[in-house]
Amino acid sequence: MIPWAAALIAILMAAMPVTREQLTRFAELTGLSVTETNARRIVAHFADLRRWRLVALVLTAPLTGLTNDPSYLVLGWCAVSVFRDVRLPARVLHMRDDMTMYRGAWLLGLLGAVVAGGYALDNQGVTPAFLAHAVIGIVVAAAVPLAARKLSAVPEPSDDIARAELALDHWSSRALYLSGTAIVLSSALLAPWQPPKDDAHEYTMPMTFSEGMAAFTTVDAYKEPTCAWVDQVDAPCRSWRVNGEPFPQAAPYVIRKGGAPQAAPFARSPDKKAVVYLTRRDRRMVYQDAAVVHPLTGSLADSALPTVTFHGQSRYVALARDGATITDTKTWATTSIPGVRRVHDLNASGIVATTATQVLVVDHRGTTRLSLPFGNASDLYDLRADGRKLAIIQGGSRVDTFTVATGEKVSSVVPRFPGDDYVEVSLGWSENNRLLVRGGLTEHVYEVNLATGELRRHRK
Repeated sequence: MIPWAAALIAILMAAMPVTREQLTRFAELTGLSVTETNARRIVAHFADLRRWRLVALVLTAPLTGLTNDPSYLVLGWCAVSVFRDVRLPARVLHMRDDMTMYRGAWLLGLLGAVVAGGYALDNQGVTPAFLAHAVIGIVVAAAVPLAARKLSAVPEPSDDIARAELALDHWSSRALYLSGTAIVLSSALLAPWQPPKDDAHEYTMPMTFSEGMAAFTTVDAYKEPTCAWVDQVDAPCRSWRVNGEPFPQAAPYVIRKGGAPQAAPFARSPDKKAVVYLTRRDRRMVYQDAAVVHPLTGSLADSALPTVTFHGQSRYVALARDGATITDTKTWATTSIPGVRRVHDLNASGIVATTATQVLVVDHRGTTRLSLPFGNASDLYDLRADGRKLAIIQGGSRVDTFTVATGEKVSSVVPRFPGDDYVEVSLGWSENNRLLVRGGLTEHVYEVNLATGELRRHRK
Protein backbone atom coordinates (compact mmCIF):
# COMPACT_ATOMS: atom_id res chain seq x y z
CA MET A 1 0.00 0.00 0.00
CA ILE A 2 2.81 2.41 0.86
CA PRO A 3 4.54 2.10 -2.58
CA TRP A 4 1.26 2.77 -4.38
CA ALA A 5 0.61 5.83 -2.19
CA ALA A 6 4.12 7.17 -2.85
CA ALA A 7 3.66 6.63 -6.60
CA LEU A 8 0.33 8.51 -6.56
CA ILE A 9 1.87 11.44 -4.67
CA ALA A 10 4.76 11.62 -7.17
CA ILE A 11 2.33 11.66 -10.14
CA LEU A 12 0.23 14.43 -8.55
CA MET A 13 3.35 16.53 -7.92
CA ALA A 14 4.51 16.04 -11.51
CA ALA A 15 1.09 17.07 -12.81
CA MET A 16 1.19 20.47 -11.08
CA PRO A 17 1.47 23.39 -13.56
CA VAL A 18 4.50 25.65 -13.87
CA THR A 19 4.29 28.37 -11.18
CA ARG A 20 5.63 31.88 -10.89
CA GLU A 21 7.79 30.75 -7.96
CA GLN A 22 9.59 28.23 -10.20
CA LEU A 23 10.36 30.93 -12.78
CA THR A 24 11.59 33.32 -10.08
CA ARG A 25 13.88 30.64 -8.65
CA PHE A 26 15.21 29.86 -12.12
CA ALA A 27 15.98 33.55 -12.75
CA GLU A 28 17.73 33.93 -9.39
CA LEU A 29 19.93 30.85 -9.79
CA THR A 30 20.94 31.57 -13.39
CA GLY A 31 21.20 35.37 -13.13
CA LEU A 32 18.92 35.77 -16.14
CA SER A 33 16.63 38.74 -16.57
CA VAL A 34 13.24 37.44 -17.64
CA THR A 35 11.64 39.68 -20.25
CA GLU A 36 8.51 39.53 -22.35
CA THR A 37 10.68 38.34 -25.23
CA ASN A 38 12.19 35.28 -23.54
CA ALA A 39 9.49 34.43 -20.95
CA ARG A 40 7.49 32.33 -23.38
CA ARG A 41 10.56 30.21 -24.22
CA ILE A 42 11.34 29.63 -20.52
CA VAL A 43 7.76 28.65 -19.67
CA ALA A 44 7.67 26.27 -22.66
CA HIS A 45 10.88 24.59 -21.45
CA PHE A 46 9.52 23.88 -17.97
CA ALA A 47 6.13 22.82 -19.30
CA ASP A 48 7.88 20.34 -21.61
CA LEU A 49 9.87 18.97 -18.64
CA ARG A 50 6.68 18.63 -16.60
CA ARG A 51 4.88 16.79 -19.42
CA TRP A 52 7.65 14.26 -20.04
CA ARG A 53 8.21 13.70 -16.31
CA LEU A 54 4.52 12.93 -15.94
CA VAL A 55 4.72 10.42 -18.82
CA ALA A 56 7.77 8.74 -17.25
CA LEU A 57 6.09 8.48 -13.84
CA VAL A 58 2.94 7.01 -15.32
CA LEU A 59 5.15 4.26 -16.79
CA THR A 60 7.31 3.62 -13.70
CA ALA A 61 4.70 4.08 -10.94
CA PRO A 62 3.08 0.66 -11.62
CA LEU A 63 6.53 -0.95 -11.40
CA THR A 64 6.98 0.64 -7.97
CA GLY A 65 3.61 -0.61 -6.81
CA LEU A 66 4.02 -4.13 -8.15
CA THR A 67 7.62 -4.68 -7.01
CA ASN A 68 7.67 -2.49 -3.86
CA ASP A 69 10.86 -0.97 -5.33
CA PRO A 70 11.20 2.81 -4.72
CA SER A 71 14.11 3.17 -7.15
CA TYR A 72 11.63 3.13 -10.05
CA LEU A 73 10.03 6.31 -8.69
CA VAL A 74 13.44 8.00 -8.65
CA LEU A 75 13.97 6.83 -12.24
CA GLY A 76 10.60 8.17 -13.36
CA TRP A 77 11.15 11.57 -11.72
CA CYS A 78 14.72 12.09 -12.92
CA ALA A 79 14.83 10.31 -16.30
CA VAL A 80 13.63 13.30 -18.35
CA SER A 81 16.58 15.43 -17.17
CA VAL A 82 18.98 12.74 -18.39
CA PHE A 83 17.53 11.38 -21.62
CA ARG A 84 15.89 14.42 -23.27
CA ASP A 85 19.26 15.86 -24.29
CA VAL A 86 20.96 12.65 -25.45
CA ARG A 87 22.14 13.10 -29.02
CA LEU A 88 24.27 11.11 -31.47
CA PRO A 89 26.84 11.65 -32.77
CA ALA A 90 28.37 13.15 -29.65
CA ARG A 91 29.98 16.58 -29.73
CA VAL A 92 33.31 17.42 -28.14
CA LEU A 93 32.69 18.34 -24.52
CA HIS A 94 33.60 21.91 -23.52
CA MET A 95 33.10 21.86 -19.77
CA ARG A 96 31.89 25.08 -18.18
CA ASP A 97 33.80 26.08 -15.07
CA ASP A 98 30.58 26.28 -13.05
CA MET A 99 29.68 22.69 -14.00
CA THR A 100 32.91 21.16 -12.65
CA MET A 101 31.46 20.72 -9.17
CA TYR A 102 28.32 18.98 -10.46
CA ARG A 103 30.34 16.73 -12.76
CA GLY A 104 32.58 15.82 -9.81
CA ALA A 105 29.50 14.94 -7.74
CA TRP A 106 28.26 12.76 -10.63
CA LEU A 107 31.56 10.89 -10.88
CA LEU A 108 31.68 10.33 -7.11
CA GLY A 109 28.09 9.12 -7.12
CA LEU A 110 28.84 6.75 -10.00
CA LEU A 111 31.86 5.37 -8.15
CA GLY A 112 29.78 4.92 -4.99
CA ALA A 113 27.10 3.10 -6.99
CA VAL A 114 29.70 0.71 -8.45
CA VAL A 115 31.10 -0.06 -4.98
CA ALA A 116 27.62 -0.54 -3.47
CA GLY A 117 26.59 -2.75 -6.40
CA GLY A 118 29.68 -4.90 -6.02
CA TYR A 119 28.97 -5.31 -2.32
CA ALA A 120 25.35 -6.31 -3.02
CA LEU A 121 26.49 -8.80 -5.66
CA ASP A 122 28.97 -10.39 -3.26
CA ASN A 123 26.42 -10.69 -0.44
CA GLN A 124 23.18 -11.45 -2.28
CA GLY A 125 24.23 -12.88 -5.61
CA VAL A 126 22.45 -12.17 -8.89
CA THR A 127 18.74 -11.51 -8.31
CA PRO A 128 16.11 -10.13 -10.72
CA ALA A 129 16.06 -6.84 -8.80
CA PHE A 130 19.87 -6.60 -8.97
CA LEU A 131 19.87 -7.21 -12.75
CA ALA A 132 17.16 -4.56 -13.32
CA HIS A 133 19.03 -2.02 -11.19
CA ALA A 134 22.32 -2.82 -12.92
CA VAL A 135 20.81 -2.28 -16.39
CA ILE A 136 19.33 1.06 -15.29
CA GLY A 137 22.67 2.19 -13.85
CA ILE A 138 24.62 1.19 -16.97
CA VAL A 139 22.19 2.94 -19.33
CA VAL A 140 22.23 6.14 -17.29
CA ALA A 141 26.04 6.04 -16.98
CA ALA A 142 26.24 5.93 -20.78
CA ALA A 143 23.56 8.60 -21.33
CA VAL A 144 24.92 11.31 -19.05
CA PRO A 145 28.14 11.99 -21.05
CA LEU A 146 26.17 12.09 -24.33
CA ALA A 147 23.66 14.58 -22.92
CA ALA A 148 26.47 16.69 -21.40
CA ARG A 149 28.09 17.09 -24.82
CA LYS A 150 24.85 18.33 -26.30
CA LEU A 151 24.59 20.89 -23.49
CA SER A 152 28.25 22.02 -23.75
CA ALA A 153 29.09 25.70 -23.78
CA VAL A 154 28.38 28.03 -26.68
CA PRO A 155 29.70 31.58 -27.34
CA GLU A 156 28.24 34.40 -25.22
CA PRO A 157 24.91 35.45 -26.79
CA SER A 158 23.73 38.99 -27.37
CA ASP A 159 19.90 38.93 -27.57
CA ASP A 160 17.33 37.91 -24.94
CA ILE A 161 16.30 34.65 -26.63
CA ALA A 162 19.90 33.47 -26.99
CA ARG A 163 20.67 34.42 -23.37
CA ALA A 164 17.60 32.45 -22.26
CA GLU A 165 18.76 29.43 -24.27
CA LEU A 166 22.16 29.58 -22.62
CA ALA A 167 20.60 29.86 -19.17
CA LEU A 168 18.34 26.89 -19.90
CA ASP A 169 21.33 24.84 -21.06
CA HIS A 170 23.10 25.79 -17.82
CA TRP A 171 20.04 24.74 -15.81
CA SER A 172 19.68 21.51 -17.77
CA SER A 173 23.36 20.62 -17.29
CA ARG A 174 23.01 21.03 -13.54
CA ALA A 175 19.82 18.91 -13.52
CA LEU A 176 21.51 16.30 -15.74
CA TYR A 177 24.36 15.60 -13.33
CA LEU A 178 22.18 15.70 -10.20
CA SER A 179 19.48 13.50 -11.74
CA GLY A 180 22.02 10.99 -13.08
CA THR A 181 23.62 10.80 -9.63
CA ALA A 182 20.23 10.25 -7.98
CA ILE A 183 19.32 7.44 -10.38
CA VAL A 184 22.56 5.45 -10.14
CA LEU A 185 22.73 5.77 -6.35
CA SER A 186 19.08 4.78 -5.89
CA SER A 187 19.60 1.78 -8.19
CA ALA A 188 22.57 0.67 -6.09
CA LEU A 189 21.29 1.45 -2.60
CA LEU A 190 17.50 1.13 -2.60
CA ALA A 191 16.03 -2.34 -2.16
CA PRO A 192 12.39 -3.39 -2.58
CA TRP A 193 10.37 -2.30 0.43
CA GLN A 194 9.46 -5.16 2.75
CA PRO A 195 6.17 -4.98 4.69
CA PRO A 196 6.33 -5.51 8.46
CA LYS A 197 6.41 -9.18 9.32
CA ASP A 198 3.35 -10.56 11.06
CA ASP A 199 4.74 -13.03 13.55
CA ALA A 200 4.11 -14.19 17.07
CA HIS A 201 6.58 -11.86 18.79
CA GLU A 202 4.26 -10.10 21.19
CA TYR A 203 7.10 -9.22 23.52
CA THR A 204 10.54 -7.97 22.63
CA MET A 205 12.03 -6.77 25.91
CA PRO A 206 14.26 -9.23 27.79
CA MET A 207 12.78 -10.70 30.95
CA THR A 208 14.47 -10.48 34.32
CA PHE A 209 15.39 -13.41 36.52
CA SER A 210 12.55 -13.69 39.04
CA GLU A 211 12.63 -15.29 42.46
CA GLY A 212 12.46 -19.07 42.25
CA MET A 213 13.81 -19.07 38.68
CA ALA A 214 16.72 -21.46 38.16
CA ALA A 215 19.89 -20.07 36.58
CA PHE A 216 23.04 -21.63 35.16
CA THR A 217 26.41 -20.80 33.65
CA THR A 218 26.59 -23.81 31.36
CA VAL A 219 24.15 -26.68 30.85
CA ASP A 220 26.37 -29.69 31.37
CA ALA A 221 23.40 -32.06 31.65
CA TYR A 222 19.62 -31.90 31.48
CA LYS A 223 16.86 -34.42 32.01
CA GLU A 224 13.17 -34.45 31.17
CA PRO A 225 10.43 -35.05 33.79
CA THR A 226 10.13 -38.67 34.87
CA CYS A 227 6.97 -38.69 37.01
CA ALA A 228 3.61 -39.75 35.66
CA TRP A 229 1.65 -36.71 34.58
CA VAL A 230 -0.99 -36.85 37.33
CA ASP A 231 1.07 -38.27 40.16
CA GLN A 232 3.28 -36.56 42.74
CA VAL A 233 2.29 -33.04 41.78
CA ASP A 234 4.97 -31.29 43.82
CA ALA A 235 7.74 -33.84 43.43
CA PRO A 236 11.04 -32.73 41.83
CA CYS A 237 10.66 -35.44 39.25
CA ARG A 238 7.83 -33.41 37.67
CA SER A 239 10.31 -30.71 36.57
CA TRP A 240 12.98 -30.56 33.96
CA ARG A 241 16.37 -30.83 35.64
CA VAL A 242 19.43 -28.82 34.61
CA ASN A 243 22.80 -29.84 36.04
CA GLY A 244 20.93 -32.10 38.46
CA GLU A 245 18.78 -29.28 39.87
CA PRO A 246 15.06 -28.59 39.26
CA PHE A 247 14.31 -26.11 36.47
CA PRO A 248 10.82 -25.02 37.55
CA GLN A 249 10.25 -22.24 35.00
CA ALA A 250 10.05 -24.76 32.14
CA ALA A 251 6.73 -26.45 31.40
CA PRO A 252 7.07 -30.20 32.06
CA TYR A 253 4.33 -31.53 29.77
CA VAL A 254 2.12 -30.59 26.87
CA ILE A 255 -1.18 -32.15 25.89
CA ARG A 256 -2.10 -32.33 22.23
CA LYS A 257 -5.62 -33.09 21.08
CA GLY A 258 -6.30 -36.81 21.02
CA GLY A 259 -2.87 -37.73 22.40
CA ALA A 260 -1.18 -38.62 25.67
CA PRO A 261 0.82 -36.01 27.60
CA GLN A 262 4.32 -35.51 26.23
CA ALA A 263 7.43 -33.75 27.48
CA ALA A 264 7.30 -30.06 26.63
CA PRO A 265 9.84 -28.62 24.13
CA PHE A 266 13.27 -28.18 25.67
CA ALA A 267 16.48 -27.74 23.63
CA ARG A 268 20.09 -27.16 24.64
CA SER A 269 22.50 -25.25 22.41
CA PRO A 270 25.49 -27.20 21.02
CA ASP A 271 27.90 -25.02 23.02
CA LYS A 272 25.93 -25.88 26.22
CA LYS A 273 25.52 -22.20 27.12
CA ALA A 274 21.80 -21.73 26.44
CA VAL A 275 18.43 -23.46 26.41
CA VAL A 276 15.08 -22.79 24.74
CA TYR A 277 11.97 -24.01 26.48
CA LEU A 278 8.22 -23.51 26.94
CA THR A 279 7.47 -21.50 30.08
CA ARG A 280 5.27 -23.14 32.68
CA ARG A 281 3.02 -20.13 33.45
CA ASP A 282 2.42 -18.15 30.26
CA ARG A 283 3.26 -20.86 27.67
CA ARG A 284 5.78 -18.84 25.69
CA MET A 285 8.91 -20.15 23.99
CA VAL A 286 11.85 -18.55 25.80
CA TYR A 287 15.61 -18.34 25.29
CA GLN A 288 17.79 -18.39 28.42
CA ASP A 289 21.53 -18.24 28.99
CA ALA A 290 23.68 -17.14 31.91
CA ALA A 291 22.93 -13.45 31.35
CA VAL A 292 19.46 -13.09 29.89
CA VAL A 293 16.00 -14.57 29.53
CA HIS A 294 14.37 -13.49 26.27
CA PRO A 295 10.89 -14.45 24.96
CA LEU A 296 10.82 -15.75 21.41
CA THR A 297 7.04 -15.99 20.96
CA GLY A 298 3.77 -14.95 22.51
CA SER A 299 1.57 -17.43 24.36
CA LEU A 300 1.07 -20.64 22.40
CA ALA A 301 -1.47 -23.42 22.46
CA ASP A 302 -0.05 -26.89 23.06
CA SER A 303 -1.16 -27.83 19.55
CA ALA A 304 0.86 -24.98 17.97
CA LEU A 305 4.31 -25.54 19.48
CA PRO A 306 7.27 -25.26 17.07
CA THR A 307 10.35 -27.42 16.65
CA VAL A 308 13.48 -25.79 18.10
CA THR A 309 16.94 -25.96 16.53
CA PHE A 310 20.17 -24.05 17.14
CA HIS A 311 22.45 -22.99 14.29
CA GLY A 312 25.50 -20.91 13.45
CA GLN A 313 27.63 -21.92 16.44
CA SER A 314 24.58 -21.50 18.69
CA ARG A 315 24.06 -17.87 17.70
CA TYR A 316 20.74 -18.44 15.91
CA VAL A 317 17.56 -20.10 17.19
CA ALA A 318 15.04 -21.43 14.66
CA LEU A 319 11.41 -22.11 15.57
CA ALA A 320 9.63 -24.02 12.81
CA ARG A 321 6.12 -25.33 12.35
CA ASP A 322 3.92 -23.93 9.55
CA GLY A 323 6.52 -21.26 8.87
CA ALA A 324 9.81 -20.54 10.59
CA THR A 325 11.17 -17.68 12.66
CA ILE A 326 14.94 -17.37 13.05
CA THR A 327 16.22 -15.20 15.91
CA ASP A 328 19.75 -13.80 16.15
CA THR A 329 20.56 -14.03 19.88
CA LYS A 330 23.22 -11.32 19.55
CA THR A 331 20.92 -8.62 18.17
CA TRP A 332 17.44 -10.20 18.64
CA ALA A 333 16.71 -9.49 14.98
CA THR A 334 14.28 -11.99 13.44
CA THR A 335 13.70 -13.45 9.99
CA SER A 336 10.38 -15.07 9.08
CA ILE A 337 10.00 -17.61 6.27
CA PRO A 338 6.41 -18.62 5.41
CA GLY A 339 5.53 -22.27 4.87
CA VAL A 340 8.75 -23.71 6.28
CA ARG A 341 8.50 -26.96 8.20
CA ARG A 342 12.15 -27.37 9.14
CA VAL A 343 15.36 -25.31 9.22
CA HIS A 344 18.37 -27.47 8.31
CA ASP A 345 21.38 -25.16 8.16
CA LEU A 346 22.14 -21.53 8.86
CA ASN A 347 25.13 -19.24 8.78
CA ALA A 348 25.83 -15.55 8.29
CA SER A 349 25.29 -15.90 4.52
CA GLY A 350 21.92 -17.62 4.48
CA ILE A 351 19.38 -20.13 5.73
CA VAL A 352 18.55 -23.58 4.34
CA ALA A 353 14.98 -24.68 5.03
CA THR A 354 12.38 -27.02 3.59
CA THR A 355 8.66 -26.67 2.95
CA ALA A 356 6.34 -29.51 1.96
CA THR A 357 7.55 -29.28 -1.65
CA GLN A 358 10.70 -27.16 -1.81
CA VAL A 359 14.23 -26.75 -0.56
CA LEU A 360 14.91 -23.05 -0.01
CA VAL A 361 18.02 -20.97 0.50
CA VAL A 362 16.95 -17.66 2.02
CA ASP A 363 19.00 -14.64 3.10
CA HIS A 364 18.56 -12.99 6.49
CA ARG A 365 16.09 -10.47 5.06
CA GLY A 366 13.76 -13.28 4.05
CA THR A 367 14.54 -13.09 0.30
CA THR A 368 14.64 -16.46 -1.46
CA ARG A 369 17.92 -16.98 -3.32
CA LEU A 370 17.44 -20.61 -4.41
CA SER A 371 14.49 -22.98 -4.71
CA LEU A 372 14.80 -26.70 -5.50
CA PRO A 373 12.31 -29.61 -5.42
CA PHE A 374 12.13 -31.30 -2.03
CA GLY A 375 13.51 -34.83 -1.90
CA ASN A 376 13.36 -36.87 1.32
CA ALA A 377 13.03 -35.97 4.96
CA SER A 378 16.30 -37.82 5.64
CA ASP A 379 18.34 -35.63 3.26
CA LEU A 380 21.12 -33.51 4.79
CA TYR A 381 21.92 -29.94 3.75
CA ASP A 382 25.02 -27.82 4.15
CA LEU A 383 25.44 -24.20 2.97
CA ARG A 384 29.02 -23.03 2.41
CA ALA A 385 30.12 -20.16 4.67
CA ASP A 386 30.14 -17.66 1.79
CA GLY A 387 26.61 -18.72 0.79
CA ARG A 388 27.60 -19.58 -2.80
CA LYS A 389 27.34 -23.36 -2.75
CA LEU A 390 24.78 -25.77 -1.29
CA ALA A 391 25.53 -29.46 -0.73
CA ILE A 392 22.67 -31.96 -0.42
CA ILE A 393 23.39 -35.48 0.86
CA GLN A 394 20.66 -37.82 -0.33
CA GLY A 395 20.01 -41.19 1.30
CA GLY A 396 23.34 -41.14 3.11
CA SER A 397 25.17 -41.70 -0.15
CA ARG A 398 24.93 -39.29 -3.12
CA VAL A 399 26.17 -35.72 -2.66
CA ASP A 400 24.78 -33.09 -5.05
CA THR A 401 26.29 -29.59 -5.13
CA PHE A 402 24.42 -26.53 -6.41
CA THR A 403 25.41 -22.95 -7.17
CA VAL A 404 23.05 -20.80 -5.11
CA ALA A 405 23.02 -17.81 -7.47
CA THR A 406 21.89 -19.81 -10.53
CA GLY A 407 20.48 -23.08 -9.18
CA GLU A 408 22.85 -25.02 -11.43
CA LYS A 409 23.92 -28.48 -10.27
CA VAL A 410 27.71 -28.36 -10.52
CA SER A 411 28.51 -31.87 -9.28
CA SER A 412 26.94 -35.15 -8.22
CA VAL A 413 29.15 -37.78 -6.60
CA VAL A 414 28.79 -40.95 -4.51
CA PRO A 415 31.53 -40.99 -1.84
CA ARG A 416 33.36 -44.30 -1.66
CA PHE A 417 33.35 -45.21 2.05
CA PRO A 418 35.51 -48.02 3.39
CA GLY A 419 33.56 -51.15 4.29
CA ASP A 420 29.91 -50.60 5.19
CA ASP A 421 30.37 -47.09 6.54
CA TYR A 422 27.95 -44.34 5.45
CA VAL A 423 27.21 -40.66 6.04
CA GLU A 424 25.64 -40.13 9.45
CA VAL A 425 25.82 -36.34 9.60
CA SER A 426 27.28 -33.43 7.67
CA LEU A 427 29.74 -31.28 9.62
CA GLY A 428 30.14 -28.27 7.34
CA TRP A 429 32.83 -27.24 4.90
CA SER A 430 36.59 -27.38 5.33
CA GLU A 431 38.92 -24.48 4.62
CA ASN A 432 39.73 -25.95 1.20
CA ASN A 433 36.00 -26.06 0.29
CA ARG A 434 35.54 -29.78 0.78
CA LEU A 435 32.49 -31.13 2.57
CA LEU A 436 33.06 -32.67 6.00
CA VAL A 437 30.98 -35.73 6.97
CA ARG A 438 31.03 -38.21 9.84
CA GLY A 439 30.77 -41.94 9.25
CA GLY A 440 27.87 -43.71 10.93
CA LEU A 441 29.83 -46.88 11.85
CA THR A 442 33.37 -45.68 12.47
CA GLU A 443 32.53 -42.11 13.56
CA HIS A 444 35.53 -41.00 11.50
CA VAL A 445 35.39 -37.51 9.99
CA TYR A 446 36.06 -37.42 6.25
CA GLU A 447 36.63 -34.72 3.64
CA VAL A 448 34.60 -35.32 0.47
CA ASN A 449 36.09 -34.22 -2.83
CA LEU A 450 32.96 -32.90 -4.52
CA ALA A 451 34.44 -33.30 -7.99
CA THR A 452 35.47 -36.99 -7.70
CA GLY A 453 33.73 -38.39 -4.60
CA GLU A 454 37.11 -39.33 -3.12
CA LEU A 455 37.26 -39.46 0.70
CA ARG A 456 40.15 -38.42 2.91
CA ARG A 457 40.37 -38.57 6.72
CA HIS A 458 40.09 -35.08 8.12
CA ARG A 459 42.93 -33.97 10.34
CA LYS A 460 42.34 -31.08 12.69
